[in-house]
Amino acid sequence: MKSFDDLWHELSAKVDAGDAGSGTVQAVNGGVHQVGKKVVEEAAEAWMAAEHESTERAAEEISQLLYQAQVLMLARGIALDDVYRKL
Repeated sequence: MKSFDDLWHELSAKVDAGDAGSGTVQAVNGGVHQVGKKVVEEAAEAWMAAEHESTERAAEEISQLLYQAQVLMLARGIALDDVYRKL
C-alpha cells in the first residue's frame, strides 16, 4: 500500500526521468488543460461511485482522482509542500 506522499515521490521521479513510455510523463507533457479534463472526469466518477456503487469501487475512483490531482500538480509545477501549506 502506498501513501499520498509515496505516490508523489513515485510520480515526480517518473517525470524527472522523462520516460516517454510512461503514461504519467505523457499526461504531464500534454499540459494542464488535458490533465485538468481528466481531474474533472475522475471527480465525477468518484462522486457517482460514492453515490451508487460499493465502498471498494468508490475507493478505486477516489484513488484515480488523487492520482490525476497529482499529475495536475506536476503539469503546473506545483510542489506537494505548496499544497500542504494550504491545508
